[in-house]
Amino acid sequence: MIRVVLPAHLRTLARVDGEVKLDVEGPITQRAVLDALESSYPMLRGTIRDQVTQKRRAFLRVFACEEDLSHESPDAPLPDAVRTGAEPLIVLGAMAGG
Repeated sequence: MIRVVLPAHLRTLARVDGEVKLDVEGPITQRAVLDALESSYPMLRGTIRDQVTQKRRAFLRVFACEEDLSHESPDAPLPDAVRTGAEPLIVLGAMAGG
């Protein structure tokens, strides 16, 4: 079971409270987790990554185990703690401005 923490605006859109728990088939990667998330919550399609290019939206970041995984390959295996459910994969809205 993979745990995912979404920012408040995406939790509201998906109509969930707290963490989302997902069953993910095959290798546990960012792509696989986001595919499962969008499959379970179709209203999130296009909010975390572009629907055509599948690239992460610029103002969203992905963290796990206190590490920014935003620039890692979407097909790189996630840390063991995420794969075992000990730690969540965190989708976080990035701060911008001046």
